[in-house]
Amino acid sequence: MGKTRNIGGKIMTEEKILTAEEIVNNFTDEFKIKIKDTKIKKRSAGVKKNETAYIWMKIDKSAFKDIIKYLCELQFPHLAVVSGNDLGNSIELIYHFTLNYGNRMKETILNISVELPKSNLEIESICDLIPGALITEREKQEFLGVKFVGIPDNRRLFLPEDLPEGIYPWRKDETGPDKLYRNLHEVKK
Repeated sequence: MGKTRNIGGKIMTEEKILTAEEIVNNFTDEFKIKIKDTKIKKRSAGVKKNETAYIWMKIDKSAFKDIIKYLCELQFPHLAVVSGNDLGNSIELIYHFTLNYGNRMKETILNISVELPKSNLEIESICDLIPGALITEREKQEFLGVKFVGIPDNRRLFLPEDLPEGIYPWRKDETGPDKLYRNLHEVKK
């Protein structure tokens, strides 16, 4: 909890702006071994060389929802998007958040990465905590085959209804789109 100020007769609380190191320390103190790895990179940009911190945090799937709840309590984040990668035996989801969103030159980028084994591509939806996650979670369902437990709407949004079930365009394995392609350059003899 930060300082309070009287603005126009209303008592407003200013949130303390945490450094990247303080953010990482908060998570590692709270979740210990459930935080598998952290990296902080700082980049300067613009004429004044303003610095932005980028935090990369790999977490254990079993603590995923608790970590997102903790993040929302620590400082409500702005979720930009969830990206996904097919790593072979697993799918990696990266949740891209901005902390201190709207505080010019004080924003911190937090990327939370979680791996899901292809044998169990399920993770809890965060729509109950961050309703704006719905579209990006639906996208990962359609393109990577990840099932979000508790998602309020799991209908297709991006892919056509006539695309066969079990085909995921961003996958590199047998469920990828390869079997839908026709190689016109190949000639049968």
